[in-house]
Amino acid sequence: MNDEMKWDLESLTRQALDDPRTTHEFIALALTEPDEDVAWDAVSTLHLRGTREVFDAACELCASECPQERKLGGDILGQLGVPDRTFPEESVGVLLGLLEVENDENVLCAICIAFGHIHHPATVSWLARLSTHRSADVRYAVAYGLEGFEDELAIRTLIVLSRDSDTDVRDWATFALGSQIDLDTPEIRAALLARIVDEDEMTRGEALVGLARRKDHRVIKPLIKELERHADAEYGEYAVDAAKELADARLLPILRKLKQSATTDVSELDEAIRSCEGAGPGTMKT
Repeated sequence: MNDEMKWDLESLTRQALDDPRTTHEFIALALTEPDEDVAWDAVSTLHLRGTREVFDAACELCASECPQERKLGGDILGQLGVPDRTFPEESVGVLLGLLEVENDENVLCAICIAFGHIHHPATVSWLARLSTHRSADVRYAVAYGLEGFEDELAIRTLIVLSRDSDTDVRDWATFALGSQIDLDTPEIRAALLARIVDEDEMTRGEALVGLARRKDHRVIKPLIKELERHADAEYGEYAVDAAKELADARLLPILRKLKQSATTDVSELDEAIRSCEGAGPGTMKT
């Protein structure tokens, strides 16, 4: 975190602590405000406060008979304390206890997303159990919750989710495998390789980036094809990012061609070109 971001967070935290409204007033606002952005601003204020009072109030919400209140409790506990988490162990304990009895899909999603923010190893086995849930929203939240974990169960679960029938689930699981970890195994590469022909552009792009980060030679031809396809596509930057990661001179002709025809900012293209200049083929892993 750079100094400017740190100062901004410190300033926001001071504002949250100085706001005369009480914790319960913010909770009421989060539960009743029809504007989702305004409602989430109330939750964010509670995150910034990160006090014992806020933690206790969130625990009460998690014990409520109302699903909307339990969901809010999960939303609060997931990011309590910014940038330094407060009560992470206690929050995981509360949410794991809630999981043992919870059936509401929205609450399950909130818990899984909270686990993604807290990033505690005790959550992995529970997330894996939910990976076959009938709700695509829950499976997406599971993929989010497993992001950054490199243990065998997390990787195995993400690989399965990368083949999910739901586009958003596949996309996030592929992103988690390709860009959010450095682990490099044949199984991860095979999962990424399977997604470079995905019908979804974002999923395909995440797979290309993941393989390029691992210097896998099998990505070169599909990457050139993707660059040729996406001169002006909304998600063409994924292919450019992959080219920058791969740093292979064989990509220079298509990158230079794209730069000549570009009508928008070419800074990313320039970075990819610089990365590939002077590089030679044949240096990539199999």
